[in-house]
Amino acid sequence: QVHLVESGGGLVQAGGSLRLSCAASGVTFSSYAVGWFRQAPGKEREFVAAITWMGGSSQYADSVKGRFTISRDNAKKTLYLQMNTLKPEDTAVYYCASSTYYRANLGASDFRSWGQGTQVTVSS
Repeated sequence: QVHLVESGGGLVQAGGSLRLSCAASGVTFSSYAVGWFRQAPGKEREFVAAITWMGGSSQYADSVKGRFTISRDNAKKTLYLQMNTLKPEDTAVYYCASSTYYRANLGASDFRSWGQGTQVTVSS
């Protein structure tokens, strides 16, 4: 069982930066990919970025490419999301999640374990 706990959310002005963290426990080789999703009020949960725990391959949603960077620290079993040049449309609850496999074009249905989420609010 993978347990995920996010932190680092908050209120930031447009153009600012935040770094989200996701502490994982119970991660094994079977939890092959970890990623970030977000959900704004009244909208569906959308994919943000994902990375493999061991291989370093990553993928991003087009809306965040060039602004967000996903990374992980295997020794600390922690996943990060560095968010730069934030926009009001980035406002959402951000979730980290883990999957037992990695493939191109990952979506929410590929992930089985989820954290509780952390709120990110970007003011204009």
